[in-house]
Amino acid sequence: MIKISIGSDHRGIDLRKKIKDYLDAKGYEVLDFGSYSEESTDYPDIGYQVALSVREGRADRGILLCYTGVGMSIIANKVKGVYGALAYSEAVAQLAREHNNANILVLPAGFTTFEQARERIDIFLNTPFSGDVSEGERHKRRVDKIKKYENL
Repeated sequence: MIKISIGSDHRGIDLRKKIKDYLDAKGYEVLDFGSYSEESTDYPDIGYQVALSVREGRADRGILLCYTGVGMSIIANKVKGVYGALAYSEAVAQLAREHNNANILVLPAGFTTFEQARERIDIFLNTPFSGDVSEGERHKRRVDKIKKYENL
């Protein structure tokens, strides 16, 4: 079973709680990094902890939420080996996995219903990276280039 880290700032707390309950009910092991309060929270602190848990292998994938998703996307992508994708649609969630091998799904909590989040999460968690099959060679080549640039 996939182990998932999840985190949000204060603007994503309600949706994060619903997502955590949903993932728990589906039998996933969930590492919840908060925020646990509706008081203003600095999203980089939480986003970094989730991204670090994925990089270190404590989680297989991550889910981050903030109001627009932009801030969490930025912090997730600062961590080497982490590829965060801001998924504003189901198609983007699928393509982020298939083409980019994203390992963190970022959701814009201010613009996403729980039903939309649930759909995007299911797609993200169940879509393999197409670079693992021969037709996905170009996607693997591109992701490998990203890894190379990380080391410059």
